Amino acid sequence: MHPSSAKIMDILGAAGLHSQVRTLTDSTRTAAEAAMALGCEVGAIASSLVFLADARPILVLTSGSHRVDTDLLARQIGARAITRASAADVRDATGQPIGGVAPVGHPEPVPTYIDVELKKHGELWAAAGTPHSVFEIAYDDLLALTGAVEVAVEEND
Repeated sequence: MHPSSAKIMDILGAAGLHSQVRTLTDSTRTAAEAAMALGCEVGAIASSLVFLADARPILVLTSGSHRVDTDLLARQIGARAITRASAADVRDATGQPIGGVAPVGHPEPVPTYIDVELKKHGELWAAAGTPHSVFEIAYDDLLALTGAVEVAVEEND
């Protein structure tokens, strides 16, 4: 098992969660790829996206079926501007590559926000530190594990 995935397993175990990291042969770099590899809905993929809110990194855990409306998010969290982080920013903030960013296991705490849309799915799948590893987790467990603040990332239709 990759050291990043092993670290995620340790964090899950320390939190009393019985989820297992799965290493897949297919890429889970995008939500669509992960859903196909796992045989689940794209919306059940908890994508970990790094943005810069007023030039500081934040982590947004969003449903794989959503695109983050950065203006809406900025209003909810009190930021003047939110921009997508570069690959280097992502690696600096999380210690993990784009496409494999886990919701936990970062060198320093990253302010984290969670898409309330994820509540609609019984089981969620999140990256486990590499573009080929994932773990299963319930919404309430993900919320507790990350200490995330609930937000809407898309306007309701």
